[in-house]
This record gives sequence, structure tokens and C-alpha cells, in this order.
Amino acid sequence: MGFVSPATDYVEQRLSPASICTSNESRILETSSGFAVIEPVTRLVQGQVLLILSGGQTQFARFLGKALITEDGEAIEGAAAEEVDVMVRVTFFINSAEDDSDKCPV
Repeated sequence: MGFVSPATDYVEQRLSPASICTSNESRILETSSGFAVIEPVTRLVQGQVLLILSGGQTQFARFLGKALITEDGEAIEGAAAEEVDVMVRVTFFINSAEDDSDKCPV
């Protein structure tokens, strides 16, 4: 005969990016290097990182001036920018600690 352990009253949920980093409107998107926390775009602000759809491919781009600068340094502006669909804004990125290629994940 035994008794129920009081430790079960203090069991915590397992931490995940979704439980730590999301609000009512934000979502978690898995990327090749970890995760991105995304939210709907209400208005464009200089310096924002956005998830865009361009040429049938999704990619991250930063809004600077009147151009979108992609991760590979390409500037999308003018007539090309009119064909881009802005999907969501990225609140922040979370690097995966399981990837050995990142020597400093913090």
C-alpha cells in the first residue's frame, strides 16, 4: 500500500516554441534553420522582416525604403515588387540547437 505522491501537483508542461513565443495572432513556422514566429501584417514598417511569395516561391525579405531585400541580397523593387505577395511578418527567428553547423546557437 502506498500513497499518491504530491509531486504530481507540480508537473509542468514540456516547453515548446509555440507555448513560449506565440500570442493570439502569432503562429510558428518551421524553417530549415529552426523556427520563425509569424503574425499577420497590419502595416509595413521600415526594417520589418516579411515572408513573401515571389515567383511561386516563399522567402524571407526585409522591407527597406521602397524595396524588399531577400536573404541572398537581391533587391526587389519597382514593377517586380508589385508582383510580390506579402504573406506575414516575422516577429523573430529561433535557431535550432540540434543543428551542428551553428557553432553559436545563442
